[in-house]
Amino acid sequence: MFKKEKYNSYEEFVKGFKVEVPENFNFAFDVMDRLAKETPDDLAMIHIDDDKKRRDYSFAFFARESAKLANGLKKLGLKKGDRVMVILYRKVEFWITMLALHKLGAVAVPSPSLLTPKDIIFRVNFARIKGVIVDESIVPKIEEAKGECPSLEMFVVAGEKPSGAWTSLAEISATESENFNPTQKPGGKDTLLIFFSSGTTGLPKMVEHDHTYPLGHITTAFYWHDLEPGDIHLTVADTGWGKAVWGKFYGQWMARAVVFVYDYRGKFSPSDLLEVISEHKVSTFCAPPTVYRFLVREDLSKYDLSSLRHCTTAGELLNDSVFHTWKEVLGLPIYEGYGQTETTLQIATFPFMEAKPGSIGKPSPGWDIVLLNEEGEEVLPGEEGEICVRLDKGYPLGLFRGYLDEPEKTAKVVKNGFYHTGDKAWMDEDGYFWFLGRVDDLIKSSGYRIGPFEVESALITHPAVVEAAVTGVPDPVRGQAVKATIVLAPGYEPSEELTKDIQNHVKKVTAPYKYPRIVEYVKELPKTISGKIKRAEIRAKDQEKYK
Repeated sequence: MFKKEKYNSYEEFVKGFKVEVPENFNFAFDVMDRLAKETPDDLAMIHIDDDKKRRDYSFAFFARESAKLANGLKKLGLKKGDRVMVILYRKVEFWITMLALHKLGAVAVPSPSLLTPKDIIFRVNFARIKGVIVDESIVPKIEEAKGECPSLEMFVVAGEKPSGAWTSLAEISATESENFNPTQKPGGKDTLLIFFSSGTTGLPKMVEHDHTYPLGHITTAFYWHDLEPGDIHLTVADTGWGKAVWGKFYGQWMARAVVFVYDYRGKFSPSDLLEVISEHKVSTFCAPPTVYRFLVREDLSKYDLSSLRHCTTAGELLNDSVFHTWKEVLGLPIYEGYGQTETTLQIATFPFMEAKPGSIGKPSPGWDIVLLNEEGEEVLPGEEGEICVRLDKGYPLGLFRGYLDEPEKTAKVVKNGFYHTGDKAWMDEDGYFWFLGRVDDLIKSSGYRIGPFEVESALITHPAVVEAAVTGVPDPVRGQAVKATIVLAPGYEPSEELTKDIQNHVKKVTAPYKYPRIVEYVKELPKTISGKIKRAEIRAKDQEKYK
């Protein structure tokens, strides 16, 4: 089993860290089944449902139940290489299903519950998906879509079984053996799972990962999350997205930590989340900056958060005020990280490093990160460039195999010995990286290049601003002018006076030339189903409005 080494500095970490990849590695057999044999009764998961009821599950439980389900699915005709769409919210059945598919060698396609029937039709047909395993609430969407999905043959439901072609997940497993022995063990370079990218600028792409992908998350869990055996770790993430397996699955169990799952179904409540963390003594915590922004608006002193010892964030920029408030109240810095659906953790601030508010940190071991300009040349510290991964010495663990069935799209990002992330950053003299935004999102105004995240981060520190999207609009003098599309907090109404106040606020918080010269107020921002702002959609509308 994998062992956590102790490092006292980043330099020591980069020099000493290495992962030996077992031959034909399969997480379900080589980690979960082994843990079930070595420490069968150790706690693997604490599950809190929407009614705050707690259930505890051991490693032996997951090994046993995934074997039974794998046997049942095999009898239904599922085999190695078949693709299965999984939509199960944060139900414990999600983890059982994923492990069962891993044992079979079937390809899991985790998908968000917010998919519409139209989304489902596109994904099922594009990926030639054979089966669906879904929560009972998703059944009507599948029923509406299935007539246009000729590849769909298997329909499995977790919950109440409807009439027709559906099979109950519980019934499939009920009488099956607690041991699953494949004729030929899947693993290694076989396809493990497919994530659909969230498609901020077009139709989503299929991101393919093989069975070595979980090993890339040793860095995530052992070192970024700083996990020790028995730690109770909570990552706030929906199981339809890659962040769930970053923080609620592979690395955490390899570290022998306890995966903490809060399966709330209604609207997100920061006070409920704080109560749950307090009551169940969560020790390490990871959430997107948006969640931290809601949490620091609460009276944190009302909750016993003394069990928390390590906090991390990723997904967007964390503004300084949230970092400092959290640290002031809890005494804990928030360690940022950076990665993509196509990768594991590329860049992060690790516990043995100083946490610089706003910086995503330094490259993870095994990831040779460089910043390249538009001519493909490496830039100097202080200069912006695209985040790229050098591949001439081999592919890092956790890098995707490509966009499935779209070699031309893969060739656009894997070229000339580099993987191009499409994201921009700059590096300071200490080697820390500072994220700027997507290459397409950068604004060129009066000779300056402005990253939208910088301005958005300044905007949301104004009490009137709940959310903001910053884009560039055509300007005859400046080339582009900075525009802010803003969602106001309750109690605020749009006015010229408020606009001037917001503009002056941004001038004080960041460089004055970055302030938004145009401000538009909206009820909500256009977003993908993963919650990412669709700046391209805003830009497209503005091209007509400001041409």
